[in-house]
Amino acid sequence: MKKVFYLNTCDTCRKILAQFDLTDWELREIKKEPVTQEELAEMYKKTQSYEALFSKKSTQIKLRELDAKSLEEKDFKKLLLDHYTFLKRPVFLTDSDIFVGNDKKNLENLKEFFGVK
Repeated sequence: MKKVFYLNTCDTCRKILAQFDLTDWELREIKKEPVTQEELAEMYKKTQSYEALFSKKSTQIKLRELDAKSLEEKDFKKLLLDHYTFLKRPVFLTDSDIFVGNDKKNLENLKEFFGVK
């Protein structure tokens, strides 16, 4: 399994995806085709944390008047399944690895995975 979960309207996602050869990867635009419960469970298996998959920059946090600091794992899981913008993106998922988000360390690991300098 090789999947990339991304948002087409996100410039950062498009910029990251453009750096890699994704011809044999399944590309999932999460607004059109949201993450399933099974896929989220697979991501959780690799991260051991729903919070690690959760984007604290989601506009939905403010709209729903959520206090991100008071959320628990069950809340993160529910929100991740409820609205696509709660997923930190992009997410590169393979049978053995997961790369979540666009922070510098994650991008370095992703480049190493793809053998890109």
